[in-house]
Amino acid sequence: MKKLALAIGMAACLAAGSATAQSAMTLNDFVTRANRIPLNPTAMLRPDAHRLKGEAERAFRTVGNEIQTARTAGRTPPACPPERINLDVRQMLAFLNGIPEARRERMTVTDGIRNWMRSRYPCAS
Repeated sequence: MKKLALAIGMAACLAAGSATAQSAMTLNDFVTRANRIPLNPTAMLRPDAHRLKGEAERAFRTVGNEIQTARTAGRTPPACPPERINLDVRQMLAFLNGIPEARRERMTVTDGIRNWMRSRYPCAS
């Protein structure tokens, strides 16, 4: 029984470590890799494109949770998007490319998505 608990604990630590390693991508890494991928229907066949899609989905989910939490707490959220948004990947990538490289190196993908949403969907004062 102790061996099973130890094995489960070690597996959980390894999983947490790999999840942390995956989320360690800077915005600059993300943008650099995304710029190399052609924006066409076959792009998702590339492993790097699939990984970047996962990074973006996690970032959008995190920002969405921040928005929901702020609204629930009665605070002004970081952005005020409509219930459903139409994502123009080229437009979003152009915005992220517009952030100076030195700043992108210090930002996470979530920071970049938050800034994009804030600029695209500002909250009314």
